[in-house]
Amino acid sequence: MLPRRHRLSRPEDYRGVSRRVDGDTRRRRRAGTDLLVVHAAMFTDTTPTRPPRVGFVVSKAVGNSVVRHRVIRRLRAQVVARLSQVPAGTDLVVRAQPPAATASSHELGAALDLALERVLR
Repeated sequence: MLPRRHRLSRPEDYRGVSRRVDGDTRRRRRAGTDLLVVHAAMFTDTTPTRPPRVGFVVSKAVGNSVVRHRVIRRLRAQVVARLSQVPAGTDLVVRAQPPAATASSHELGAALDLALERVLR
């Protein structure tokens, strides 16, 4: 389970990860694989004390409700295991691609590792 303090919950938070808003000093990056895309917004000028936060986006293109929720559960478990690698103050949005519906947890984990490595450089 992803603790509440590590969750993105408001629509503005999701939009803020991928789009720059006035007065925002965060650096944004995006990296993807065939299974998922990770968007990140990181602070560059200060040392924030807020823990990293994560949100998930799984569209209907991935599958029906049962499939989408299974993908979210698998991704959430993979992110929780890697949360210590994410710097404080970083917001992540993990967006699943349609092939994620048939991927195993191991494949999703490998794709997440690759995307996180690229986006957090």
